[in-house]
Amino acid sequence: MFKCEQCGACCRNVDKSNIYAYLDRGDGTCKYLIGNICSIYNDRPLMCRIDTCYELFFKHAMSKKEYYEKNKKVCKKLKKMEE
Repeated sequence: MFKCEQCGACCRNVDKSNIYAYLDRGDGTCKYLIGNICSIYNDRPLMCRIDTCYELFFKHAMSKKEYYEKNKKVCKKLKKMEE
């Protein structure tokens, strides 16, 4: 399972990708983010489910380790942008 640090950086940057645009509350932040926690976590959209997306879309293209590393790299980049 992907180890999310629950920092909220990905949810504060939904305006960086068109696939998340419908979640934007108007300032780049997900309309479901409260503090750093997703208020609909158990019912969050498919593209917010890292492990499920891997199984459905990426498992034939890369290893799970590589997929996690790519996600972690983007996570770190988003956090750095917020500094």
